[in-house]
Amino acid sequence: MHSYVLVFDMEFELSADKFVYIQDTKVDVVRWPVLVIAILASVVGSQAIISGTFSIINQSQSLGCFPRVKVVHTNAKIHGQIYIPEINWILMILCVAVTIGFRDTKHMGNASGLAVMAVMLVTTCLTSLVIILCWNKPPILALGFLLVFGSIELLYFSASIIKFLEGAWLPILLALFLVTVMFVWHYATVKKYEYDLHNKVSLEWLLALGPSLGITRVPGIGLVFTDLTSGIPANFSRFVTNLPAYHRILVFVCVKSVPVPFVPPAERYLVGRVGPAAHRSYRCIVRYGYRDVHQDVDSFESELVSKLADFIRYDWYKAHGIIDACNEDDCSRSGASSGECRLTVIGTLDLSGTPAFELEETMQPASVSVGFPTVESMTDVIEMQPVERRVRFAIDNESEVDSRDEMSSQLQEELEDLYTAQQAGTAFVLGHSHVKAKQGSSVLKRLAINYGYNFLRRNCRGADVSLKVPPASLLEVGMVYIV
Repeated sequence: MHSYVLVFDMEFELSADKFVYIQDTKVDVVRWPVLVIAILASVVGSQAIISGTFSIINQSQSLGCFPRVKVVHTNAKIHGQIYIPEINWILMILCVAVTIGFRDTKHMGNASGLAVMAVMLVTTCLTSLVIILCWNKPPILALGFLLVFGSIELLYFSASIIKFLEGAWLPILLALFLVTVMFVWHYATVKKYEYDLHNKVSLEWLLALGPSLGITRVPGIGLVFTDLTSGIPANFSRFVTNLPAYHRILVFVCVKSVPVPFVPPAERYLVGRVGPAAHRSYRCIVRYGYRDVHQDVDSFESELVSKLADFIRYDWYKAHGIIDACNEDDCSRSGASSGECRLTVIGTLDLSGTPAFELEETMQPASVSVGFPTVESMTDVIEMQPVERRVRFAIDNESEVDSRDEMSSQLQEELEDLYTAQQAGTAFVLGHSHVKAKQGSSVLKRLAINYGYNFLRRNCRGADVSLKVPPASLLEVGMVYIV
């Protein structure tokens, strides 16, 4: 699209007789090859700009600094090769608007020059920090680098800023707009997290829920997505209050984007218990780097159940002294109350010789009835159509005897409960947030939260779309955040 804009602009300039040199010389043999070379050069340059924009937007989105957009990975082997349709359309509209609006290569050159010099100056400043923080070089070396290259670039930048009224205002305006969008989104996201952290429910509340309070456990696996790494999220308490039932296997899933490019698969899942083993509640933290490719819902569900089974076996073997307890490198504290145990990195554990837990998927749909009783009636039923899955136990070493005969009844029962729940189907419980600024907030905050953030939230991709959750397995819980 940049190429089309350049061709349009070149034709416009040629028709306006502003390329005097080309118009005066009648050498068509030179004129057309130069035009072809210019078009090819614009294709290369525009492709670099487009690819760089896609990568920056994707990384900003992973760090919670940009609204969720659709990211299409165009290559199965090269994970960094991505395409963002919304950003691509915005770039096309901006290119056409700038060309039609300016109608002068001088103004476009001033805008481009200021943008390039600003990028070079910011890169020099950041490189100075890299010299100190990443390369561990003396600060005097970073200061010398900044003075030598920064002074030269500052001169060019000052020369470009002089032409502010002659087109150089455009990149500054676009930069201010993008910074405003990123700031509003990040600010509201942080405020939502602080609200969840302040209003989370204690573990004792979850453990106190039982048949005596009219709460029942229904078949299946319930994946409750939350941003919290400890405690019970407020949206789950609201869910149970209005619908007094939850699944037999309950997993609080927290998907975290960490500030590293890639997270090794062996270090992606951290799993721990929430309450005693009989409660069948777990916590799982899934970590992704800002350049990692997120899994589709089917592979994520299968891998999550497999990691839960590995954790159940590991926890039982560790408790009975069959394998050594994990060290500090394999575990991390969840930071919760004493009722929540240590989270274990599943994938770095050596479980060779222990019973394995494998998944086999078939494409035969099975109708599963999941009952959600209410206070007035206990007969309400929701029909779901999950994909049938089969789970089997396997032995890594065929020469060994069947280890299931040696497993305690507690371990075997817990694994069978997980297997049965997987067959019954999986439900994804997500929060649907409505954010409002609290009374007494400043005008700027009310504009940013009530209008800016809510407009971005309504027009960006929802969490269920990003996670590719099937509509039949989705349960959304509405929450009003007063920040």
